[in-house]
Parts: sequence; C-alpha cells; structure tokens
Amino acid sequence: MKRIALFPGTFDPFTIGHQSLVTRGLELVDEIIVSIGINENKKTYFSLDKRVKAIECLYREEPRVKVMAYDSLTVDFAKEVNANFILRGIRTVNDFEYEKSIADINRILTGIDTFILFTEPEHTHISSSIVRELLRYGKDISQFVPKETQLY
Repeated sequence: MKRIALFPGTFDPFTIGHQSLVTRGLELVDEIIVSIGINENKKTYFSLDKRVKAIECLYREEPRVKVMAYDSLTVDFAKEVNANFILRGIRTVNDFEYEKSIADINRILTGIDTFILFTEPEHTHISSSIVRELLRYGKDISQFVPKETQLY
C-alpha cells in the first residue's frame, strides 16, 4: 500500500487550495494522512481540535484520507504512520527551492521521498495567514474555505 503523510506547507489544511492537493495526491497513492502539526509558538485562529474536526468533515466521504495531529518532527511522524512518501504543497518557486532542500535531507536521513506539488494557479493567493487575518477583522472567508468547514 502506498501511503503519503501530507504536510500542508503554506496552506492551512482547511483551505480550498489544500483540498486540490489532496485530490491530486490521491491520484498518486492509496491513502493520505493529513498531518496537523502542533506548534505552541504559532498563533492559530482555531484550536487544534477544531482544525482536526473541520478537516475530518471535508473528507468524511473519502475513506482513503485520514486526519491526525502530531507533535514531532515531520519525518518522525511519517515513519510512525508508515508513510512511503511525504507530500508538501507549495505556492512559489522560492517555496520549491526550500522544500527541495528539506526533501533531500529527509531522504538521506530516513529514506522517505517527498512529492512536492504546486498549488493550482487559482489558489496561489490562499494561505493560512490570509485566512487568519480576514477572520481577525470579521471578513468573509467563504471564497477560501469550503462550506463544510465553516462550522464556526
């Protein structure tokens, strides 16, 4: 079984751009684990539990997608869940250069390869920081976030 641990990169996992990465990732493998990192220093608008529940809502009809939180290094988590690959979503060429260097290191240290997928052009402007800022000012986020996750 081919399994990917998907680490969102510049996309918050509940954005529309992230959904396109999951859809394209499912063309490559049998199962995707959407990995939600725990970072105490990073400000997030939603709690970890709310984020996980919102993402689970998105994929409740897709048995090949699982959502899990982790509090370790991405490569350690990928090994824990027996992922054959790591998938990262990126928006720019600068993102690509950075992710490629990290992928090379991960491959050397763990033997796990990384798929790096550019977001589709219509989603390049979506990032978690934009969504957080809009929410902070009470703005409409419906064009960035799927209806299924608008539970809040």
